[in-house]
Order: sequence, then structure tokens, then C-alpha cells
Amino acid sequence: MAHMSFLTNFFGKKKGASVLGIDIGSSSLKVVQLRKERGVVVLETYGELALGPYGGAEVGQATNLPADTMAKTLTDLLREASVTTTNCGVSIPSSRSLLAFVELPRRDNPAEQKTVIELEARKYIPVPVSEVQLDWFILPEPTSENGERAQNVNVLLVAVHNDEIKLLENVIATAGLVASFYEIEIFSTIRSVVDEPAKPVMIIDIGAGSTKVYVVEQNVVGVSHAIPHGGQDVTQAIAVSSSSDIVHAEQTKKKTGFVDAERSLRESMESVFSGIFGEARRVLAQFEAEHHRSVSAIILTGGGGVTKGLADYAEKFFSIATRIADPFAKTQAPAFMRPVLKEIGPEFSVAVGIALRKLTEHT
Repeated sequence: MAHMSFLTNFFGKKKGASVLGIDIGSSSLKVVQLRKERGVVVLETYGELALGPYGGAEVGQATNLPADTMAKTLTDLLREASVTTTNCGVSIPSSRSLLAFVELPRRDNPAEQKTVIELEARKYIPVPVSEVQLDWFILPEPTSENGERAQNVNVLLVAVHNDEIKLLENVIATAGLVASFYEIEIFSTIRSVVDEPAKPVMIIDIGAGSTKVYVVEQNVVGVSHAIPHGGQDVTQAIAVSSSSDIVHAEQTKKKTGFVDAERSLRESMESVFSGIFGEARRVLAQFEAEHHRSVSAIILTGGGGVTKGLADYAEKFFSIATRIADPFAKTQAPAFMRPVLKEIGPEFSVAVGIALRKLTEHT
């Protein structure tokens, strides 16, 4: 039996073109349907479906489902969430992509710069360039004290294997949808949760099986780091500590978390989060030492971000202003839904970001 949660459909009448953002994560599928009306982004419906039960695992556990099973899961979710459009964008998991940071000679001619970057990319990608989709971004650079430009540029290389794109295309086509783009999930997240693009912020994306840490500046990823622990490790620790099953432990994580937790429960969660945050703190310190700039805020996102009371624990751990991602704040929805949307927001950062990009195609 599939696990459905937080499904709703707010509005019957539609005036703008509706668009769909799809986030295919390791432990769940998320969809968000938006439309734009008189310049305002309106939330029409959203939904989440756990993948664990489709792969013989529990809710909240990471899976690796074949394309046909994934398509069936997505079709079920579209029906349950009362999705009314086939126009969508789709996320690519960061774990299925390669991000590499390289320093290259500066060229004032854009065409020459492009050639240099694409030639150099071959050195950093472990498979033939013909087997991947390649993109790149020149990172923002601080102005030197004497106002001179640096001789080199720092470049973020982004590569996704063609097989991964084909798998996603297969899933989307089988589900009867039409995707105009596929986007690596961190770029979707930046769009939906970063409000202060000029200052460096750290995004800690706590997935089921792993955690991704990014430092973002001027809406560009400046640092990327993966940690092989995530929300399911927290759930497992709670299950062991409280002698409960995984399903109950997952509910405890979201409903109780650090708030009013018994000492043993709190210690079991801290044992996992302190390891994740400790590694994130090393990444943060390295960024600040190398770039001579301070990270101004930390944003917690991903399924693990819905652990109750986590922002307070993280803020004490890092001694930096910390908040939980609230991507639905960029949408219009009934006031009575706001508490729920705020609570589940971290899980929907990617899907909202995808839908926001899709909306720009219609304006």
C-alpha cells in the first residue's frame, strides 16, 4: 500500500496556465502544481508519495526503483493529488550528477571562454564527454583591492550522464507527461529557498540516505559536499532507542523531534545530527578561510529538515542564524494551510523550485 500524505487541491477555477514541478527523490516522489494569476504565484495542489513500499522497504527508506515502477508510482501520485496539467519540469538527483570546481585561464571573448571550459572539462569528467550532458557556470569573484580582475576564473562544471536523462524521460513519458527541462536539484532548491543572494549562505539538504552541503553566493553554488548519512539514519537511531518500528520512529522524528524529547531520544538524534553537522561545519570553515567571507545564514531543507526543533539545535551547533526552508512562502495559498505548508516545506523545496522555473516559460 502506497503512503500518501499532505494531498490537497485548493482551487477549482483556473485562469493562468498550470505547471507542474516533479521531484524524484530516493525515498519519495513530490509534485507541486502552480499557476500565475495577475502576477501572483498560486499554489493549486501538491502531493508526496513514499517510494519505500513500492520497493519492499518502509516509508522514509531510500530505494532504487526501475523506471516502470517509478512511472506507476508517479501516475498514482498524479491521480491522488488531482494534478490537472501535463506540462512539467523534472529534478535530477545530485547523487546522479557530477559537480566539479576548476580554475581556468580567463578569456574576455565569451566564445573563447566557452571553448577553454569545454576542453578542460574532459580532464575532470571520468567518462567520455559524449556520454554526458555538460553545463557550466562562472563563479562570482570578489573585486581585488586594487580593482584589477584576476587572471583566472573559477568555474562550476555540471555533468549528467545521458543514461540518467533517458531513465527520467522514460518515467515521464510513461506517466503521460511532457517535460521541457531536467534540472539538478540544488539549482531548484536555490530558486525556492534563498532570499539573500548577495551574501554567502549554506544550504544543508538532508535527504533519506545522504546529506548534501552547499555554500551558495549570488545564486551560484560555490562549494558542494556530500555526507553519506541522512534522515533514515536518524529514524533508525530513534527506532533503536525507543524499541519501536521504523514507521513509528519516522512519525516520532517529525512530530516530536527535539521538542519535549526524552533524554535518550534526544541523545540518539544528536548522535546522528552532530556527525552530519560536524562535517558541514568543516566545509563552512574551509570556505570562510579560503574566500575570506563569512556565511551569513544556514538553511535546512530536505526530508530530514522536517525533524521538529532541528533549527534551534542547528543554530546552537553552528552559532549562525539558522532557519528551516519555507518554499511555499513564495506562493499564494489559503491562510489556514500556512502552518501545514511551513511544516512540510523542506520536503518540497525542489518541487517548488522546478515549478517556479516552469512558470517563467509562460510569462
